[in-house]
Amino acid sequence: MKFTFNHNNINVLDLEKSLAFYKENLGLVEVRRKVAEDGSFILIFLGDGITGHNLELTWLRDWSKPYNLGDNEFHIAFHVDDYEGAHALHKKNDCICYENEKMGIYFISDPDGYWIEIIPSRR
Repeated sequence: MKFTFNHNNINVLDLEKSLAFYKENLGLVEVRRKVAEDGSFILIFLGDGITGHNLELTWLRDWSKPYNLGDNEFHIAFHVDDYEGAHALHKKNDCICYENEKMGIYFISDPDGYWIEIIPSRR
């Protein structure tokens, strides 16, 4: 028996703002969408165009307050082939929330406050 990753899910308050953030800052694009017949939710799966792993954004029509992220100790991580270029983009977009220069990584925060770790691809 072998298990492989399929997707991770996060809930978002403003779907359009989140879609724009993930496209602009990480190059993720919509690969699939499911809209509830009654309009109560929308699921959008975002992909990087390289791996089969997706990020599922869930928007709930009846949810109107920010999500409680607890201590925000969980995160999503991405390798990037141009670390300096990514850092410049994220600095320009004012979404860097934490840098660890000693480890050579940094984190950005999405519109809902989820942290995303940016890791340089190993050379």
